[in-house]
Amino acid sequence: MMNTINASGADSTEINQRLSQEDGEFFIEGCLGQRFLGAGMGGGKHIRISGIPGNALGAYLNGAEIETQGNAQDAVGDTMNAGRIIIHGNVGDTAGYAMRGGKIFIRGNAGYRTGVHMKEYQRHIPVIVIGGRAGSFLGEYQAGGLIIVLGLNEDEKPIVGGFPCTGMYGGKVFLRGDARHVSFPPQVTLRPAEQGDMDEISGHLNDYCRVFGLDSARILASPFTVITPNSKNPYKQMYVTN
Repeated sequence: MMNTINASGADSTEINQRLSQEDGEFFIEGCLGQRFLGAGMGGGKHIRISGIPGNALGAYLNGAEIETQGNAQDAVGDTMNAGRIIIHGNVGDTAGYAMRGGKIFIRGNAGYRTGVHMKEYQRHIPVIVIGGRAGSFLGEYQAGGLIIVLGLNEDEKPIVGGFPCTGMYGGKVFLRGDARHVSFPPQVTLRPAEQGDMDEISGHLNDYCRVFGLDSARILASPFTVITPNSKNPYKQMYVTN
């Protein structure tokens, strides 16, 4: 049974209280900028949103699934631990800030600093897949996890903005296509994706394509570029101690 919540005139505290009362399917209609929707929600909930949620959608998410039919604003999935967030439009800045588990699937474009301070936690490997392009400072200070940018817009604009992977000292970034024209810092290494790399991301891309009705075979047949920290990366010594 679908539980419908009318967000018109309600604040995020009221809505989250309704969401926390029981597990199951929820449909939030008339959403207009309410922040922190679904924050900290555990598994057993599938939350669908009509309208535009405010900042920090799914912050600290702990297993629930959140799906918005349009765009979302800044800080989607801030510090999330587990679960999945699906955005059928574009997102603002800092999506996946410090996330340490779960998945964020974005059909359109992402703003600045996507995946900043993203990290792995024990067996939890966070994943962000962006269907369009990403803004500047993608993967800034990334310490773990996977960021995949597909560049499906076909509008001849760069797949990623300026200063990508600045301060990166863990994890991987995958860019569909040849990224040699993009300026990266010397502390990271670029190389064509090999079969082992594609095996690492194919399950996530198949899942992404099922969600958005895309042809996974065509996307996986494309060449990808992998960006990883340089083995002599001085950033690692600034943040990691043995």
